[in-house]
Amino acid sequence: MTAVAFSPQLTLAAATHAEGVVVLPGSKSISNRMLLLAALARGTTTLTGLLESDDTRVMLDALRQLGIEWRDRGDHRFEVRGAGGAFPVKHADLNLGLSGLSMRTLVAALALSGGDYRADGGPRMRERPIGDLVDALRPLGTDLRYELARGFPPLLIGPGHPVAAPLRIRGDVSSQFLTGLLQALPLLRTEVTVAVDGELISRPYVDITCKLMQHFGVPVQRAGDTAFTVPAGDGYASPGTLAVEGDASGASYFLAAGALGGGPVRVTGVGRDSIQGDVGFAHELARRGADVDFGPDWIEARAGGALAGGTIDCVAIPDAAMTLAIVALFAETPTTLVNIGSWRVKETDRLAAMAAELRKLGATAEEGGDWLRVTPPARFVPATIATYDDHRMAMCFALAALGGVPVTIDDPGCVRKTYPDYFAELARVLS
Repeated sequence: MTAVAFSPQLTLAAATHAEGVVVLPGSKSISNRMLLLAALARGTTTLTGLLESDDTRVMLDALRQLGIEWRDRGDHRFEVRGAGGAFPVKHADLNLGLSGLSMRTLVAALALSGGDYRADGGPRMRERPIGDLVDALRPLGTDLRYELARGFPPLLIGPGHPVAAPLRIRGDVSSQFLTGLLQALPLLRTEVTVAVDGELISRPYVDITCKLMQHFGVPVQRAGDTAFTVPAGDGYASPGTLAVEGDASGASYFLAAGALGGGPVRVTGVGRDSIQGDVGFAHELARRGADVDFGPDWIEARAGGALAGGTIDCVAIPDAAMTLAIVALFAETPTTLVNIGSWRVKETDRLAAMAAELRKLGATAEEGGDWLRVTPPARFVPATIATYDDHRMAMCFALAALGGVPVTIDDPGCVRKTYPDYFAELARVLS
């Protein structure tokens, strides 16, 4: 993976138009799920279109520490030799950086791998909750202990004595808890049912998990969003070669640019048949008044009528909802985003951060426990945007330059987490 150099700040000139075609990088959500499933499967899996970013590097480095052999064949093509079950290395101290998905999925798999492990991350990772996943795993006979604060990493994981048992897990904090649990359970080789307490947020991400598990030979049986049964069997088996879809969350920034800057802007690598829930952003953009078209592996957006405000339920698109907050700056009337409480336990408290930075641009921003109300500015104000070490803050606020004012992004290098080439791609379409 080639490192991209960044300055401490990046100023985007005032822009009035956006047009072009963007080839999306691979989805982080799909890439890291596929890497773990390939590592636990029998046989060698070739992944094409894999995202190369900080988050996937964290997963790849951890897998290598755990005894999984993989090779970078170039051009985003990776070969992973699976262990055919639990990780072969039984002692490891893992630093998972800021990758929440890596933390939640690896912890569950480590708990069923029969070894002594430590899982830690950066300072913000130590503030992101993991207690619901730990509580869900304990009925299986796993051995998980908190090294410092109860409910948060770092975690100490012992060999335990795993056995099959009915499980329960909360669904209203993070869908990654359920994803981690489901992906690990085939290691038991016996049937286990997981009941979900409360509303399952970010359901499309769980849909991705189930679809990918089926690709690796483990069909999850579902009772809606309330119960998930992992069948007995021989665990995961390599499907041979799998392609990673383009990143639908990353697509949201460029589709918004097309709608706000005239367009057309087309993204390729994701289309109408995507398994990613964040393609719902494109549909929401159309409901706001943009002109959006879909193909089998592309989506295109351009300006339509005046953009409408109103209330938007974002429970299915929490990541792309951040881009909707920027679109709200250009709407005719105020916009209220609801069911975004999960923002508070992401890379930063995104609700507080979004409200603070939107105000710098001249907007009125009000926040509640799980909602954000944005009243468009009478005129845009040039601003320097703090990014809070959060890649999505940097990417979505760059679009504010389409308000006709320069926008300076602090720490633009935080986009390495999921989209290292983002600013170069954005520069190509803005004018």
